[in-house]
Amino acid sequence: MKSRIFILIGPPGAGKGTQAKNIANLKDFVLISTGDLLRENVEKKTELGITAKSYMDKGELVPTELVARMIKANIKQNIGRNGFLFDGFPRDLAQNALLSEMLKEFNLDVDKVIYIDVKDEAIHERLTNRRICPKCKKVYHMKYNPPKHGELCDDCNVSLIIRDDDKIDVIKKRLEVYHKSTQPLVDYFEKSGRITKINGERTPKEVEGEIISNI
Repeated sequence: MKSRIFILIGPPGAGKGTQAKNIANLKDFVLISTGDLLRENVEKKTELGITAKSYMDKGELVPTELVARMIKANIKQNIGRNGFLFDGFPRDLAQNALLSEMLKEFNLDVDKVIYIDVKDEAIHERLTNRRICPKCKKVYHMKYNPPKHGELCDDCNVSLIIRDDDKIDVIKKRLEVYHKSTQPLVDYFEKSGRITKINGERTPKEVEGEIISNI
């Protein structure tokens, strides 16, 4: 069976990570999330993670060569599965060219790109109100999904934290980088006719339903 390839793109804070995990489970896809891969390396303080963190903390993109090796190994390990869902890669035209070359080695190509569209103002509200449990990694939103007791995790009873890349100055930088690097990629996929735009400013279930109907 030939694996199908799907790419999920959108601005930081658009909900790509949550949607990608849910859809991968529902459709039995292999999830390739560069964000998760990089955060795992940061937490384990691997050589790759230490280098990557210096970029992530400033809101800059992690150099492609630091993640390409992990991605290729993941594809090789899971070739023949129902499909692959990419979250966080490619982020620009150069990464897309690299991904195309990788996929050719496995006789694969991109089937569909899903673009979750969220305005900058909504992104700021989402990210500045996001809190993470440092122990169980559960995600809260202080306005829409607050913890039951102050800023303590409901399950672990430990103080929630703000991710370094959710701070206001870093959010601004992340959005600047996104518009400069990723918008040309969106334009490229629009010309190829393989992209579907989805309004990401609705409930997660509504967004999920539309993504499912388009893959």
